[in-house]
Amino acid sequence: MIFDADKIEEIWVTITRNKVRSFLTGFGVLWGIFMLIVMMGFGQGLQRGMFKGIEGFATNCCIMGSSTTSEPYKGFQKGRNWNIQNSDLEILTNSIPELDVLSPILFGGRSDNNVVRGENAGSYSVRGVHSNYAQIENQFLTQGRFINEIDLRQHRKVCVIGTKCYEELFPTRGNPIGKQVRVNGIYYQIIGVAKGVQNMSLGARTSEGISIPFTTMQQINNGGDVIHMLAATAKGKFPVKIVEDQMKDLLKAHHNIAPDDQQALWGFNMGEQFAMFDALFIGISLLIWIVGSGTLIAGVVGVSNIMMVTVKERTREIGVRRALGAKPLTIMSQIMSESLVLTAIAGFIGLVLGVLTLHVADVYWIQKEEHMFLAEPGVTFWTAITASFILLICGLIAGAIPTLRALQIKAIDAIREE
Repeated sequence: MIFDADKIEEIWVTITRNKVRSFLTGFGVLWGIFMLIVMMGFGQGLQRGMFKGIEGFATNCCIMGSSTTSEPYKGFQKGRNWNIQNSDLEILTNSIPELDVLSPILFGGRSDNNVVRGENAGSYSVRGVHSNYAQIENQFLTQGRFINEIDLRQHRKVCVIGTKCYEELFPTRGNPIGKQVRVNGIYYQIIGVAKGVQNMSLGARTSEGISIPFTTMQQINNGGDVIHMLAATAKGKFPVKIVEDQMKDLLKAHHNIAPDDQQALWGFNMGEQFAMFDALFIGISLLIWIVGSGTLIAGVVGVSNIMMVTVKERTREIGVRRALGAKPLTIMSQIMSESLVLTAIAGFIGLVLGVLTLHVADVYWIQKEEHMFLAEPGVTFWTAITASFILLICGLIAGAIPTLRALQIKAIDAIREE
């Protein structure tokens, strides 16, 4: 057998060139799907982290408090100071049918080492709350119980301490329930330990503060019936904006404040803020899909180009097959299948690498660092299915143009092609 060295070298160069070309083209698809999965995973991780940090806080909540008036009204000059009072609670509860929970809040002083337990002391925020405050902010009690109606009616000197307060006041981690702690010079009995919501609170984080019955705080501080702040939620599917507007109108009417005075009452609508969060993450997801799909399309264009080159190199082969009676569907299936297989293999490798990258980042970075706004990055099952479906569609599209080019080749012209 006689070997033609030049022919063998030509065949080897052709095979090597095709392999390199296929690898580079496949890598473009791989990188596109990899980036899409990683960006979507971290985007969803950001969303999970944000909502995990505020999990347990009422999403249909609004808060408000009194401030100085800015408009003269009914003989009163502007700049008048006024306060929300206990009598307002009954008025608001009886007058607003959409109102679900109405929780008054008081804030106490905070000074150096204002909370003492034996030889241990620390500086913590103190607030007076109603028993229904747990419906505004889930307390996530680790020990004991929360303030109840009996504590409020009897003005009991009891308190719920935060987890960080417990760790400092009880370094040996003993049972704190029933123990005494001195708060701003007055002794209270500990009835519970609360973790609270991690990244949201009213006044101070529950884990870093002391909660006592608001009636007890009013009595001890000689504050009369003054309430510093109100927190309220709406019933069912009612927008909290309805409750917020009615509360402001009733409070202004009860305290002789001009209806158009925007300064006399300050407020914060948590329902609107949560809606903004939802819209923000929808926008982020849309942006990720656009950017990731653009990267993927760039890889698919590369696949289409390589198939065009392949078709050109196979012009003579295609012509011979057409001359021997090969149907257009046979030629079409060959080219489309090659494009689909190349795209699918590279894409699924990118998909696996993307999921693996997210898992490694979660285990070896995020969980160890305890990032505040990033948790459990990853993609859902349906997201992976959607990405795979898009990948296959792109593979078919990538083979469509080369297929049409192949079908346009006439058998006689192809055979003459050199």
